[in-house]
Amino acid sequence: MSNWIAIGSINDIPRRGARCVKSPIGTIAVFRTAEDEIYAIEDRCPHKGGPLSQGIVHGAQVTCPLHNWVFSLETGEAQGADEGRVRTVALRLDGETILMDADLVMAIAAE
Repeated sequence: MSNWIAIGSINDIPRRGARCVKSPIGTIAVFRTAEDEIYAIEDRCPHKGGPLSQGIVHGAQVTCPLHNWVFSLETGEAQGADEGRVRTVALRLDGETILMDADLVMAIAAE
């Protein structure tokens, strides 16, 4: 069973925007789509280290602000001709509170 921890409110994140959370695996970007879906991925593009939290959110994807690589917020996979991926972290909503799977974060940190 996962250990879910509260990391904030969905209302803290603008639609099509992101906020960052510090964790043992580094900074995690928490995104809110225009449809109020939430996703969490590493905040570092594998291409040149760009801050994905500062990218443009479109649908369930984000475009890196440095070199326009596009990543799926659902899977972390690079889209199109680009190759690579970022880690994803499980989130869920409890009302308006965003919960993060702390056990998953710790397991990734132990790798």
